[in-house]
Amino acid sequence: MSPAVTQQPPRPNSQKPPVSFKSRWFAITMGTGIIAVLLFKLPYNGKWLYELSIILFVLDIVLFVIFCLISVLRYTLYPEIWKAMLHHPTESLFLGTCPMTLGIIVEMIVNVCVPAWGPWTVTLAWTLWWIEVVTSVAVCFYLPFTTMSVHKTDIASVTTLWLLPIVTAVICSATGGMVAGVLPNPTHALWTLVVSYILWGIGIPLAIFTLVLYYHRLTMHKLPPAAVISSVFLPLGPLGEGGFGIMKMGQVALTVFPKTNTIIPSAGQIVYVFGFLTALLMWGFALAWLFWALASFGRSKSPFNMGWWSIVFATGVFTGSTITLGEEMPSTFFDVLGTILTVMVVLFWMVASVYTLRGTISGTLFFSPALADLPDPEEMSTIQP
Repeated sequence: MSPAVTQQPPRPNSQKPPVSFKSRWFAITMGTGIIAVLLFKLPYNGKWLYELSIILFVLDIVLFVIFCLISVLRYTLYPEIWKAMLHHPTESLFLGTCPMTLGIIVEMIVNVCVPAWGPWTVTLAWTLWWIEVVTSVAVCFYLPFTTMSVHKTDIASVTTLWLLPIVTAVICSATGGMVAGVLPNPTHALWTLVVSYILWGIGIPLAIFTLVLYYHRLTMHKLPPAAVISSVFLPLGPLGEGGFGIMKMGQVALTVFPKTNTIIPSAGQIVYVFGFLTALLMWGFALAWLFWALASFGRSKSPFNMGWWSIVFATGVFTGSTITLGEEMPSTFFDVLGTILTVMVVLFWMVASVYTLRGTISGTLFFSPALADLPDPEEMSTIQP
C-alpha cells in the first residue's frame, strides 16, 4: 500500500473490519469435546466408536492448547485488546468457553486416562479441576456483575449469551462429581463433592433466573434475528449439564457419605434419589426449550456463524443427560433416544466443521467486534495476532 493511502483518515463506513482471533473460537473445542464424550458414552457402542472418541479427545486437546497459546500471545502483545474485550457486552461473555472446555477435557481424562494409566492421571484430573474451579468462579461472578454495573440494558437486549459465564459453574460442578468418583481418599472426595454442590447451587439458580428473563423477552419482542437464532439452543446447556451433574454427584454421594460418616447413615441414598428426580425434572424443562429451539431454527434462514457451535455443545450436553438417565433407570427409551440424538449432534458437528474450515481458509471468521471499541481503529485494523 502506498504512503498516500496510509495517510488518509479512516472512513468508518468503508473501513476494512479488524482481523483477529476471538474468544468464541473456544466454542469449537467445547463442541468437539462433547462429541468425544457422547461417542464414549453411547449406549449401543463398539470398539471403533471408542477409538473415534479417543481421536476426537486428542484433537480437542490439541485445539485447546493452540487456542490458549494464541490467546496468551494476543493479550500479552496487545493488552489494549484485553481491556476492550472485557468491556464489550457480547465478546466478554465468551470467556466462559475456556474453562468449560477444560471441564470437558477433565471429564474425558476421567473416562479414558484414569482406567488406562492409573493414579497419576487422577492427580492430573484433580489439579486441572481446581484450576477450572478458580477460573469458573471468577468468570461466573465478574462478568454478570459487569453487565449489571457497566452496560446499559433493557428487556429487548436480553440474550441467552448471558448464560455462558453462568454455565461455567454448572460444568465445573458436573466435572467435580466425576473427579470425586475416582479419588482414592474419601476425605478428598467428600470435599470435592461439597465444592461441586456449591458450584451447582451457584450456577443453576442464576441460569433459571436468566431463562425467566429470556422467556419474557421472547414473548414481548418475538424471536431473535436469523443471524443469532442459534442462541436459542443455549438453555439446553445448563439444564442438560445440570441434570447430568446432579445425578453424577448423587452417585458419588451414595458411596462417599457412608465412608466419611457424613450427616446420617442414609444421607447418601437420600441425595442420590433427590439427584435423579431433579435431573428428570430438568430434562423435562429442557425438552420444552429443545422444541422451541428447533422450531425457531427451522423457520429461519440462518447463515453460518460461530454460534452454530453452541448448538453442538448445548444439544450435546442435553444428549449426555439423556444417556445418563437411561443408565440410571435403566430405560430402553432413553437409550434409544440418546443414540438418535447423538447421531444428529455428530452430523451437525460435521456440518459446522466444514463451514468453519471454509471460513478459516477465506478469513471471513476472523473478526472481533471488541476491536471496534479501541481508540484508533485504523491502527488496530492491521493487528492479526
